[in-house]
Amino acid sequence: MDHYIDGFIIPVAKDKIEAYKATATEAAAIWIEHGAIEYRECVGDDMDIEDQVPFPKLADAKPEETVVFAYAVFPSKQARDEANKNIMTDPRIEKICKEAGRIFDTGRMAYGGFKSVVYKKS
Repeated sequence: MDHYIDGFIIPVAKDKIEAYKATATEAAAIWIEHGAIEYRECVGDDMDIEDQVPFPKLADAKPEETVVFAYAVFPSKQARDEANKNIMTDPRIEKICKEAGRIFDTGRMAYGGFKSVVYKKS
C-alpha cells in the first residue's frame, strides 16, 4: 500500500472537547472533499499508562487537558501534497483555523507525514 498519512497530536482542554469536535467535523468534510480517503479525530480516553510514555506526557498536556490523536489517510504522498495545497487555499479553512485558535493552542499541535509500511484490515 502506498497510503500516506498526515498525523496530529493536539492537547485540548477537556471543557473544550465539544467545540473541538464541531470544528473537526467541519475540517473532516474539507479533507475528504480534497482527497483524503479516511479522516479520524480521536480523544484520549485511557491515558494512564505505566512503563511507557503516555500521550499526555508526550504532548506536554496540562492536568485540565486531554490529547487528541487525529489523522487523514491519502492514496499516496503525491495525492496528499495536492490535497494539502488545495485545502490551505480553500476559503472555508480560514474560518476553521480561527475557530481552532480559540479552542486550543495551535503552536502546541504536533504534525507529521507518515509513509504506510503495514496495512491490514479484517
